[in-house]
Amino acid sequence: MRIGDLTIDPPVVLAPMSGINDRTFRLLCREHGASVVWTGLISANALHFGSQKTLDMLHFLPSELPVCAQIFGSDPHLVAAAARAAPAPLLDLNMGCAAAKVVKARAGVALMAEPERAEAMVRACVEAVRVPVLVKMRTGWTSRGEDAVALSQRCERAGAAAVTVHPRGARQGFRGRADWSVIAGVKQAVGIPVIGNGDVRSADDALRMREETGCDAVMVGRAALGYPWIFREIGAALRGEERPAPPSVDERVALAARHVRLAVADRGEKVGVREMRKHIAWYLRGMPMARAFRERANRATSETELLSLLSEARDAASAVPITE
Repeated sequence: MRIGDLTIDPPVVLAPMSGINDRTFRLLCREHGASVVWTGLISANALHFGSQKTLDMLHFLPSELPVCAQIFGSDPHLVAAAARAAPAPLLDLNMGCAAAKVVKARAGVALMAEPERAEAMVRACVEAVRVPVLVKMRTGWTSRGEDAVALSQRCERAGAAAVTVHPRGARQGFRGRADWSVIAGVKQAVGIPVIGNGDVRSADDALRMREETGCDAVMVGRAALGYPWIFREIGAALRGEERPAPPSVDERVALAARHVRLAVADRGEKVGVREMRKHIAWYLRGMPMARAFRERANRATSETELLSLLSEARDAASAVPITE
């Protein structure tokens, strides 16, 4: 799949996840086979007015590129100004976030209820930058697919380079099943690339999504938490190659430990340890005594504590098979 001058091969990418997709996590997903990694949500208002915390979200490591910066906002002119300030090779306009504070600000999925303003936002951004502009959306306010098809066509007319469809309605959150037929409907309705998102938890899911929808690429979110190996597994499946063996306990613990060290080096011990607590729980999922180790991780205050905990978890699992 191509977006602008960028070839996305294999066609599997990391979904934007707020509070998760920092530099360290993006880097590890790239190393394990994600062709493009998304940032979390970046406020157009904060970026336009020079928030240092927001600007820091746009500091990319060379080894994690290409990165797609996902911007949310409600005013087309302000979002376009923010797009000009974002030093990313790809830009994504969020029209799918259903968080209450985002919707209240008439951003995210709220834009699907105002398609004219959504189209104006895409056009303003396309005119403001030279990099490809993408749009990520849900099914709409409801679980029916007409809104996504209509908005995708508007985005294409406005110059969007690609669209991503997460086929759940605004009120669903992550509940229920993603209706992949909506992705298929969008793919049939537009000529630009379509990225499918939702309920891809394995390489077999990715293959089935491609077969059922015809989407050009697959986006993976929650299934990558604690398991970035999913990208190499999907990549091999999409290429028709033999799939790599699942990671061993030693490999899982080693990557978790490296993640801890990278997070602390990047953000300092206090913030790095705090952010790693949830990742530790995901890495240890299915291992013996995972709950006890998770509770200890949630109380940890130092890098040394987390690394010691991981060493103990590896020893506890050494003679016991991992369960799903």
